Formats: sequence, C-alpha cells, structure tokens
Amino acid sequence: MKDYMYKHPKSILNKGTGFLSGYSHTLNPYTGCSFGCTYCYVRQMPVSLFHDGEWGEWVDIKNGAATLLKKELKRAKSKGRVTIFMSSSTDPYQPIEYKEKITRSLLEVMVEESPDFLFVQTRSPLVRRDIDLLQQLKEKVRVSMTIETDQESIRKHFTPEAPPIKARLKTLQLLGEAGIPTQATIAPVLPSSEEFPHQLRSIVDRVCIDDFFMGDGSGGKRTSRLGIKTKYESLNLEEWYSPSAYRKIYERFIQVFSEDQVLISKHGFEP
Repeated sequence: MKDYMYKHPKSILNKGTGFLSGYSHTLNPYTGCSFGCTYCYVRQMPVSLFHDGEWGEWVDIKNGAATLLKKELKRAKSKGRVTIFMSSSTDPYQPIEYKEKITRSLLEVMVEESPDFLFVQTRSPLVRRDIDLLQQLKEKVRVSMTIETDQESIRKHFTPEAPPIKARLKTLQLLGEAGIPTQATIAPVLPSSEEFPHQLRSIVDRVCIDDFFMGDGSGGKRTSRLGIKTKYESLNLEEWYSPSAYRKIYERFIQVFSEDQVLISKHGFEP
C-alpha cells in the first residue's frame, strides 16, 4: 500500500545545478517515486533520507503545480532563456499520474507559455497519453525513455515495480511516429544482450548511455551505499558493475548506430 499525500509547495521551478547545470531549471511534479528502483540515487538524497517511509512507498502530490508554473515560467522567461529538465528526482509518469494528471497540467501550461526547451525523462508508457500536447511543443521538447536492458529477467531483478521493457519500446515507437523528438536512455547500464542495439535501431536515432559511476552525481558513492553490487553478485554478473562496463555497451552500439548518435552520460541529457 503506497502512502500518498497532497502538498502545497511555494514554488515549482528549481535552479538546474550539478549534473543538470546545463539547464536553467528542473521541474518535479511529485516528490517521491512509487517505481522505487533499487539503484535509484535519490534514495541517498535528503528528499528521501529525511522523509518518513521507505523510498518507493510514498509519494507527495504537488497541488496547484500548474498555477505555480504559469507564474514562475513567465517570470523566468522575462529574465532569459529557459530550459527545463522534467524530472530530476521522480518519474513524471509514475502510476499516480493516471489519476492526478499533475504532469499533464504542467504540459498544458508549457504549451501556452513554452520554455525554450523541455527534456522529459521517464520510464513509463503513460507518456503516450500526452502525445497531443508534446506534438504542440514541436522541436522544443525531447522525450527520453529509460531502457536499461533488453532482458525482462534483469529488469525484474533490479526494478520489479517498473513497466515492462516491451511497453517502453512500443511507446518510443509511437512517439517517434507522432513526430516527437525522442531518445532511448540506457541509464544505468544493466546487463543486456548483444541484440539490444538492434532492437533500438528501428525505433530511435539517438541513444544516451550512462552508469552508476558517472550519473549519480557523486562518482558512484551514493549508489555504492545502496549495496547494489550484491545484486550483481547474486546473478554472477559482477563484471557489469564497474566504471568500465559502459564501454562494452558503447562498443556494441556504435557497431549499429553512428558514433554521433550514441551519447555518453551528461552530454546525452543536455538541452
């Protein structure tokens, strides 16, 4: 049973910092994430550490988010270029979004008062619901779908609450057919097969590869504290848990994609 609470935040746009310093702002429709992925570095951030309950078991719903965004977005645009990363510490399309539609309400605001660029990061097929709004943002949006592996057994081991891989692939295909800029994000790199690049080749023309060591904002220290290495050891796949493991994936992908289509870590998330 998940614990959902309604909150009334005083602001909704936050300054882009650290790994996301290439963005003027980050935007999170929710606090907490019910997907609760075992390796999620947010587990080690204050937003999780100082909240009651285990990460993945609670979600705070930001009431009035659209009204706040409308006001803050106008103000931010008056000061210069506005680029937004949604979301930096939650999934904007986690299951509660079916009911609450906070993310959709934020997109509606951005269609009316568009930022210079919006990057939408998710692992949920629910994003296809908002194709009508995303199309209106045209080249000012990119939807990045997390697909860490092509193997369901691996997905279930590391992220049992996350949507199936097949549904994510189908969603990327639908987004692309609708003319929405997309990318597949292999982040963090999980064990996968040699067929993985071929599965993505007909669906996307842009891939981002990231791992625990480059992408958690602390050189892998946050992830290390979660004990993720033991999950690899339990599968006898320790060789996939190392700072150089991403190279194996990169080499596989540049055999199928051109090198300029395969981006590494921070470069793949920038506006």
